[in-house]
Amino acid sequence: MRIVFSRKGFDSAAGGGPSPIVGGAPVSLPIPAAKGSGTTYGELGLGALAAQASRGRIGSNDRCHHDPMFLENGVCLFGQCGAAQTHLANRGVGVSDVFLFFGLFRDERTGEPHHRIFGYLQIAKIIDLTGGVPEDLIAHRHPHALALHGTNDTVYRGEGRQAHHAGDDLRLTVPGGPPSLWRRPEWLRRGGLSYHDRADRWLGEHRLQSVARGQEFVADIGRRQAPREWLARMIASIDRS
Repeated sequence: MRIVFSRKGFDSAAGGGPSPIVGGAPVSLPIPAAKGSGTTYGELGLGALAAQASRGRIGSNDRCHHDPMFLENGVCLFGQCGAAQTHLANRGVGVSDVFLFFGLFRDERTGEPHHRIFGYLQIAKIIDLTGGVPEDLIAHRHPHALALHGTNDTVYRGEGRQAHHAGDDLRLTVPGGPPSLWRRPEWLRRGGLSYHDRADRWLGEHRLQSVARGQEFVADIGRRQAPREWLARMIASIDRS
């Protein structure tokens, strides 16, 4: 089994600032759309929040890359392509594996930017869009269905939800930051997370200096029980209303 830490949403490069936490709930702002978008920030009710986070550079009428897409029936659709999709395929990510989506958020009280997990997707089906685009993906206006983004364009589908609280258990960043310095679970050790092989990233007191860029970080947990129990707690926390 594999757990994929998947970076998504606004940050200093994409959008211009952290996504907000509103009324105690993290609101991941989709990145601005480069192509194939049928959705504006305004249509998602995110126009004012996007304008505030981007310092006015983005507004309600701007199109966004609405992905991952969480549907009301508890299904999540997530598209990937290019080098990031190649990495997922090379690492053997497949059915029953889990994406944990994380992003940069601004603390509602202190204004502190930090990384936190805001949703998950357990893969039930992997759809290769190069062989044809299913009609339901077009009906949902998923951006990867409206326009191919690469020669290996893929959509992952399965059970998935967003967190409706900003609990400390879903926060990755250590108290006081910086955002890229994480509290890592005890089971996650050097050699166990793609793109993080350098010894100097694995610090004492269960800390990890995460890489500055990159989208998909894969942990192959095999049949180990400790990471499975940790993952179950993360999903239960996300599912909590």
